[in-house]
Amino acid sequence: MKILTGNDLKSGAVVWWDGTGWSLHVDHAVDVGDRADEILAREQSARRVNAAYAIDASRDESGVRPAHIKERVRALGPTVRPDLTLKPADPDIGNWVI
Repeated sequence: MKILTGNDLKSGAVVWWDGTGWSLHVDHAVDVGDRADEILAREQSARRVNAAYAIDASRDESGVRPAHIKERVRALGPTVRPDLTLKPADPDIGNWVI
């Protein structure tokens, strides 16, 4: 599956295309298939997102998982302290990244 990611222009936060807008949570990301370029052009020209691009990912019972470790780290949230991530209560979140 192909999903879209970028950075929110107002906050700088990592965001994921959810089919109608941008979400902070990778699990909200939808498969854009061959529409990636069309969506990216529209969203970047509307100045809602910066440096957006398509990535490979998979979906299973635990949710959406980006294929590359760089994108999994971005999906997790800040890397300074585990309690500041988007999933602070998940003791196994480190295993998800690797």
